[in-house]
Amino acid sequence: MNFTRWSARLPGTQRRAAARTEQTASPDRRGEGSVPAARAEQLTDETPFVPAVDELRVREVLDRVPSLVALVHGPDHRIAYVNDAYTTAFGVRPLGERAREALPELDALGLFPLLDQVQRSGKPRTVKSRKAPDGRSYTFTCTPVAQGDGKDGSDGRGVLVFATDVTDHAEAAERLRASERRQRETAVTLQRSLLPQELEEPDDLRVAATYHPGGTEAAVGGDWYDVITLGGGRTALVIGDVMGRGVRAAAVMGQLRTAVRAYARLDLPPHEVLQLLDGLASEIDANQIATCAYAVHDPNEGKLVYASAGHLPILVRDENGAVLRAEEPTGPPLGTGGWMHSSGSIPLSPGSTAVLYTDGLVERRDADLDEGIAALERALAGATGTPQVVCDRLVRSAGVTPDHDDDVAVLVLQHPARTGPEGELFRNAALELLGGVEAAPRARAFASGVLTSWRFPVDLHDLGVLATSELVANSLQHGTPPMRLRLRRTDRRLIIEVTDGDDHLPRRRRAEPGDESGRGIAIVATIASNWGCRRTPGGGKAVWCEFALPRAQTT
Repeated sequence: MNFTRWSARLPGTQRRAAARTEQTASPDRRGEGSVPAARAEQLTDETPFVPAVDELRVREVLDRVPSLVALVHGPDHRIAYVNDAYTTAFGVRPLGERAREALPELDALGLFPLLDQVQRSGKPRTVKSRKAPDGRSYTFTCTPVAQGDGKDGSDGRGVLVFATDVTDHAEAAERLRASERRQRETAVTLQRSLLPQELEEPDDLRVAATYHPGGTEAAVGGDWYDVITLGGGRTALVIGDVMGRGVRAAAVMGQLRTAVRAYARLDLPPHEVLQLLDGLASEIDANQIATCAYAVHDPNEGKLVYASAGHLPILVRDENGAVLRAEEPTGPPLGTGGWMHSSGSIPLSPGSTAVLYTDGLVERRDADLDEGIAALERALAGATGTPQVVCDRLVRSAGVTPDHDDDVAVLVLQHPARTGPEGELFRNAALELLGGVEAAPRARAFASGVLTSWRFPVDLHDLGVLATSELVANSLQHGTPPMRLRLRRTDRRLIIEVTDGDDHLPRRRRAEPGDESGRGIAIVATIASNWGCRRTPGGGKAVWCEFALPRAQTT
């Protein structure tokens, strides 16, 4: 194979050929004493002769290049040349043979379609970091070259294959990717471990939740959710999102979630919980911002009372399929400080479904956030079934996939409309207490009649009447009108609650032998499964206790 014919057509060689033609055609000018620039420099500076690039033979250059070089020509890509580096890497290759048989390494790399494309288009192409059979990685650049004019019957088109060894770079990139995968797996593991392993199951609500970490190219964020039973039939529902990504965001999320559970035990109004959480967020990390929505469901009120710290609005689908969006009040994210949060409410009647979610479900780079929320509203309007089914449908309708670029947390709750035998397990009874000496006997008689009609066993009946007597007596002695007694049964427990107009919360204390009072709350705490108290909106307080029902009573 005559490599000189090919080298004359390689980039940079045309100028040298033209120069030689000019020198041959004009010998008289050479006799005039003109000296080539390189030689003139040698005579004047007495330095070694340094040839210009055009003076170098292409083959000599390519033979010395540490990169792999091969030249093929014709439609069947016959080998015209391979340099020493190529031979060292893959062995001696016979010239003139078809590359598909003689260069199996290129076939293994899938380069022959690329060679065809370069030959047809006349444009160079590059493929990055392909691992060759020798175990090393190369970046291949294929450049079209021409051989003469093809008048001798040969195809005048060829391809110069230039391969740069990028093994070290590829291995470094793979180590970096592996490190990032390990960091992400650590963050995801931490994130999932800090989320509820099992959701608490309120008596009056059905709940389901899901969490989807961002795709493999995105570090995990700080999304979280929680369900907290407050006692007395009330339930707190939480959704939040810590700005930022990685282990730090997940750790901050864990601290905030723990704090929310602690503050929830105080049974404070939602805005007061967020107020406490706002101060704590600043102490945890002044540079870390988080959004949060905190809502409380009371089955006796038929609504969600909520407060929001910069979080997206809660959506509620009523029993008729209409979707409501929770409006103001809302405040800035947690950690900003200097803001007084306030509480609002949204109806949650039997048959309703509510959705709390993070921005990963509705926010897209190419669309307005309100468009995403509107799309979620439409999806919720048509989503029926159990909370888990609704949860899955909303995630699918939002187009969330394993490659999604943001974390997604969704919490779905339903207040089921119970009828028939199931409805018999959920009953309410209430009595207004007018005060006076007859209030306590009247309350005991009312409780006895209600518990008898609910067919409770004798021992539970007697304990319920005793707890009613003590709570009413405590309210009559320390509270102010209006006073109210409420009895409620669910499929799991009996709840007794007394409200009055005084906001002084009782506390359990040890009564001395000579004390005439102070034993009522202690008695209630001893005989009941649980008890508690809270301030009510508009002033006043509620004191409650509950008894777990025997299994036979729940069927």
